This record gives sequence, C-alpha cells and structure tokens, in this order.
Amino acid sequence: MKQTLSDLMRMSRICRMVFATCLGSFILVIFYFQSMFQPVMRRNPFVVDSCCRKGSRNALQELYNPTQPELSGAAILHQARRDQVVDTCRVYSASSRKRRVLTPGDLKHLVVDEDHELIYCYVPKVACTNWKRVMMVLTGRGKYSDPMEIPSNEAHVPSNLKTLNQYSIAEINHRLKNYLKFLFVREPFERLVSAYRNKFTLKYNSSFHKRFGTRIIRRYRKNATQDALLSGADVKFKEFAEYLVDPATQRDGPLNEHWQTVYQLCHPCHIHYDLVGKYETLEEDANYVLRLIGVGDSLRFPSYAKSTRTTDTMTAQFFSNISTEQQVQLYHLYKLDFLMFNYSTPSYLRLD
Repeated sequence: MKQTLSDLMRMSRICRMVFATCLGSFILVIFYFQSMFQPVMRRNPFVVDSCCRKGSRNALQELYNPTQPELSGAAILHQARRDQVVDTCRVYSASSRKRRVLTPGDLKHLVVDEDHELIYCYVPKVACTNWKRVMMVLTGRGKYSDPMEIPSNEAHVPSNLKTLNQYSIAEINHRLKNYLKFLFVREPFERLVSAYRNKFTLKYNSSFHKRFGTRIIRRYRKNATQDALLSGADVKFKEFAEYLVDPATQRDGPLNEHWQTVYQLCHPCHIHYDLVGKYETLEEDANYVLRLIGVGDSLRFPSYAKSTRTTDTMTAQFFSNISTEQQVQLYHLYKLDFLMFNYSTPSYLRLD
C-alpha cells in the first residue's frame, strides 16, 4: 500500500512537471510568433523601407559614376577640385590637421537634408542665404516651393534647418559616410571685402557695429570721437585689417563666421566633401547639385544681384589702402583657402 501511494505521488510530480514544461513551451511559442508579426503591424504604411526602395541611383552614385553624358564633364571638374583639397591638406598637414577629432561645435555649419541624403556646409558671404532657402524647400516637405518667397531673415533662423551637431555620434558617422556632402567657396579676399562692406558700411547692421565696430575703433583708432566709440558705425577697412591680423584677436577666440576661413568653418581636411562649388560659377554648380539629387527639373537656384557684388577690381581698391605688412599678414591668414580651392595669388598684392 505504501509503495502504491509513493508511486502515485511520484507520478503526480512528473505530470505537474510535464504540464509546466508544456505550458512554458506554449507561452514561448506565442511570444515568438507575436514578435514576428509585431514589427509588421507597427510599420508606418507611408514610409518605404530602405531595403525596399526602387532601384533609382542616389546622388553619390550619379556624381562618381554619371550615367548622363552631359554630367561627365562636370564629374571630371569636381574630381579635380576634390584632388586639389586632398593634395593641399597633405602638403600642409602640420597646420591643416592640428585637431584630429572634431567636436559637435565644429559641425554646426553642416545642414542636413534627410529626404535627399544631402549635407551642405554653409559659408557666409558665399550665397549662403539662398542656399539656406533652397535647403528649406528641400526639407520642408511641401511647405515651401519657391526659395525667393522665403524672407532672408527666416532663412537664418536656426530652428528652420537641422545641423549635423544635433545627431548622435553614430548618426553623424553614418551621414558623413553615406550622404552627399558639398560646400561653396569664393575667392578669399573678395569674400573678406564683401563681409566688410555688408557688416560695417550698411546702417542696418548696427548689431555688428556695436559688437565689433566699437572694439575695433577703441583698439586701433587714435583720437577717436566719443560718438565713434559708442556707435562703432564707421570702421575703416584698414582698421578692420589690423583687427584681423592682431595676435590679440586670435587670443579672443575663433573669428566671426563672416570672415572666418573656409577650412576652419567646414574642416575640409577632416571631412571629405564630394563636391566643391564656386561662387564664380554659382548657378552652374548649384543647379548641378540639384540635378544630382533629382530635383533639377522642379527647382532652380535663385539668381543673384550682380550689380551689388564685390568684384576683384573693388577688392583691389580696398587693399590698396592698407600697408604691405598687412597685405602679407592677411594672405598668410587666408593662405590655405587660396591653395585648397585653387585661387591664384591676387596680382594687386605686394608680397615682396
């Protein structure tokens, strides 16, 4: 009798173990199938997975291996420009690659367009207002259609465009590797004079007069009037040049973005730019970018007012009013921009 009771109890334990095992297995099977179907059920029906996109070529493929014959010549031109940057960085590696690790602050000029997988490094005084307008059209998802309908002050509102420093490190690396990266450059001294004319000779830029003009006049003008010290509204180009080359200015921190060098704004020795556009061929290069990303038929880059543009002749006149020493110092300050982007040394400079 005792043996029979013992056997029954043992069988009961075995049955409970088998039942628990079966129940656990059943629950695991349920979770397994649920996990398989859950992603499908949560998928946004309006978003096409990257693995399932139609077989259209992206901008990088079209840039490096153009299928359209009319783009082949441009591809060769831009390869030469890329090579120029790489060669200059290699030759001047000691000065161009002092800091090998970029910080988030170094990426604040890189505007990201997720829809077209595009990164644009904006350089002030190189049509950056119009480029920001175009980027707002590209990223606005239908909110904007004509770049010139966007007020210039709205184009410079930081929240209207997303910059690369707002992403995580992994996201930054992914975009730098896979998106088409471009910037636009300009003859360095024309850009410098353009910045001076815009920020120091126009009355509406009183914020620059107060922020920089008062400091410049206080440092470099003898017997300055009280009005000039308070308003900072009549800075001379000679005083501006002296401010730029003064070691004390360098100790104050980075130069303002409007006269900072391109290689310090966009870091072309650390970031491989796929396309270098030039202000001198602005519309041609800009519309080439738009064609690469597939919007060339619906969006054109805005024309600019040539009548107000700072020219080489105008720049030469401004430089004739500064000393040879200042000319040499300014050239050395912007030398890498001249060399990287293949701009000749201006004939009006007195460098000997």
